[in-house]
Amino acid sequence: MIDKAGRPLKGLPLFGHACTKDLQPVFDLKWLRENPDAFDRALARRGQGPAAALLLALDQERRQVETRLQDEQQRRNRLSKEIGELKRTGADAGALMAEVASLKDGLRLGEEEQRQAQARLDEALASYPNILMDEVPDGPDDSYNVELRREGSPLLVNKAAHHADLGQSLGLDMAAGAKLSGARFAVLRGQMARLERAIGQLMLDVQTTENGYSETSVPFLVRDEALFGTAQLPKFAEDLFRTTAGPWLIPTAEVPLTNLVREEIVDEALLPLRFTSLTPCFRSEAGAAGKDTRGMFRVHQFPKVELVSITTPEQSAEEHERMLASAESILKKLGLAYRVVLLCGGDTGFASRKTYDIEVWLPGQNSYREISSCSNCGDFQARRMNARYRQASSKQTRFVHTLNGSGLAVGRTLVAIVENYQEADGSVTIPDALRPYTGFDRLVPHA
Repeated sequence: MIDKAGRPLKGLPLFGHACTKDLQPVFDLKWLRENPDAFDRALARRGQGPAAALLLALDQERRQVETRLQDEQQRRNRLSKEIGELKRTGADAGALMAEVASLKDGLRLGEEEQRQAQARLDEALASYPNILMDEVPDGPDDSYNVELRREGSPLLVNKAAHHADLGQSLGLDMAAGAKLSGARFAVLRGQMARLERAIGQLMLDVQTTENGYSETSVPFLVRDEALFGTAQLPKFAEDLFRTTAGPWLIPTAEVPLTNLVREEIVDEALLPLRFTSLTPCFRSEAGAAGKDTRGMFRVHQFPKVELVSITTPEQSAEEHERMLASAESILKKLGLAYRVVLLCGGDTGFASRKTYDIEVWLPGQNSYREISSCSNCGDFQARRMNARYRQASSKQTRFVHTLNGSGLAVGRTLVAIVENYQEADGSVTIPDALRPYTGFDRLVPHA
């Protein structure tokens, strides 16, 4: 649960090793052994120091323990056979039996040593981000992101007002949100609440009927394993809200949607799988202190339509472009200007190997602001989830590739509509595509 300031309750264990039990290594250890320099170069692109030597040392420690255990188990098996032969001939087997008993105790201790060595390796591996694709530009922060293109012309809004100033008379009540739950919560009333609902319905209809995603209703609470699978845990626990009972509130529907294939082997003929869901999202915004404190652009609870694709390595690049186009289609229907940005290494998310951001034009802020991120995670999440598919040709299994994107953030879309379609009298014109869902063509200020 959350405290009075909207922060996660403290005093709860954030992450347990049970999350990593029976999972595959989050990196291909064979590749890492053969390419330690390439791994360190990949980390350097994200501004991190070298780590291959540490990981390989932990890997070597684990392998040495395993080899010793195998040798001791083989000796125990051999001695057991010899004891049987001695007993059949009536010879004294006492010395060998004592050695077997000693080996049994040693094996028990060795198995615990092996579990600890594996846990140390797993914990270390889980702390490093995905390896970036070659085409991702280098750079330490968002100032190195590359604008790929702009779509649409920003609407001409005379003396554009910030949505926080407009919204007070239209039904946006930040004060009520703060009274109920603390800072960064909002209450929407009347037509504003209906507009928010209409935006989500439009997005779902477009993504399901036009873009081929399957609507999926998912839980809003998930277990540790699910958040580990999509890489929010263990690194980003402070960005999440946890209940006193243990489960976590989802930061995005990416978590339950992607985990639908956790510990599964999917037939290749079924791929790609495409899921979409409209859910509330809960984020502590631990790293956003002082940012976007006005209005509802950055809040702790917000609705979002999420897109998730599960596909093969050969299809993932094309699927990424398709997902981007699906997210863009909403902005085109709403007549909102935007730009597409390729994120640099220092700004790319932990689990992603390549990310496009879509930034919508907000005249009240005189800038483009993020409204969607579309990420290709490759097999990074699949390894954490042990999610595989069976190839049609060879019947062998491979890790799937996972992708996720916003299609779109509902609250930020509402902000964009309010700021772009504001009128001089304080009203807001509803875009044509939304009118069948709202039942009205204008937000009218109340007295």
